[in-house]
Amino acid sequence: MYYYRLGNIPPKRHTQFRQPDGSLYKEELVSSEGFSGIYSNLYHTYPPTRIKAIKDPVKYGPTRINDYALRQTHLNTSKVATTGDDYLNARKVLLTNADCSISICAPRQRKMDYFYKNAEGDEVLYIHDGKGTLISPFGKLDLRQGDYIVIPRTVIYKLEFEEGPLRLLIIESSSPIETVKRYRNQLGQLMEHSPYCERDIRPPHELVTDTRPGEYLLQIKKQGYLHQYIYDYSPLDLVGWDGFLWPYAFSIHDFEPITGRIHQPPPVHQTFQAHNFVICSFVPRLFDYHPQAIPAPYNHSNIDSDEVLYYAEGNFMSRRGIERGSFTLHPGGLPHGPHPGTVEKSIGAKETHELAVMIDTFRPLFLTSDSLEFLDANYPMSWTDPASGPFHEVNTP
Repeated sequence: MYYYRLGNIPPKRHTQFRQPDGSLYKEELVSSEGFSGIYSNLYHTYPPTRIKAIKDPVKYGPTRINDYALRQTHLNTSKVATTGDDYLNARKVLLTNADCSISICAPRQRKMDYFYKNAEGDEVLYIHDGKGTLISPFGKLDLRQGDYIVIPRTVIYKLEFEEGPLRLLIIESSSPIETVKRYRNQLGQLMEHSPYCERDIRPPHELVTDTRPGEYLLQIKKQGYLHQYIYDYSPLDLVGWDGFLWPYAFSIHDFEPITGRIHQPPPVHQTFQAHNFVICSFVPRLFDYHPQAIPAPYNHSNIDSDEVLYYAEGNFMSRRGIERGSFTLHPGGLPHGPHPGTVEKSIGAKETHELAVMIDTFRPLFLTSDSLEFLDANYPMSWTDPASGPFHEVNTP
């Protein structure tokens, strides 16, 4: 990330910065990896430590399935209109391990009447459908279809969405979500060969300062619970902040694909990195231009990773219900690849107009109890049924 500032701040850190009435603004350092990672300095009107009440915690989190057999898996969430009333109870974790979790979220309610903080994970919200605003102490951040919204852990926020279709893919990470290391120079600037640059990253653009007294509920997710904190002043009491730690937006439509004469492997699509998993973006692009090229992906055996693909846009010519909003999981230990008829059909194709988000993990993923209603039991046999016709996937490795 890069340095950014919004609002009013003193000329030097940890020095006197006074309000119009002569009292001090309350400085807060929000730092990562102790004091070794990125950080920001926030300037509050009221102490961020001041609590009015603490209510009983509420159990929150998925139920993991530990005895699910090793198999290729299709979770068809394409027909889901809503997954719950509220943003938090609508977050349905489908796949999880110690490093990350993958959820869908389609709430009926368009505004949150509370604030939320994930105290144990960075979050990436992919806006599959919808338009709205993320409101945090760092300011307003516009949300558009196709955006990745990266929210560092402990950032307090609420969401407001406009009426219309609303569907989110949410990836939660136990480690920091970062831009890809090989795209950056020694000072952290994105280099010329990177498929995106700092111009494509949208920071919060308007500070919201609310100093009105009242009762403000903050729900904090940690260790399997939502902890209920009541404050007598809003978390939006900042007059300014600066630093490298802040929520931001990056559109999948601004990812510039890397192509070649022959089929390129999935790392060329990498968009973000974290510990033990990566996030990739498959976007519209020209296919391979070698005269003997085969655009369809080759068969591939994962020896140390699970591969999840979320199908976002495009015509997948599905025969097993692979549609807009479907997930496939191709686990380590099994080969996977193009379905019958796909390879020959792809020869001569010049381009693709499909969109997909891929998550590759280096520890096995587990299905959850919430995933079972979407399970396509016939998917593991779909490579051996030529009668079902050709099948197309978004450049799955």
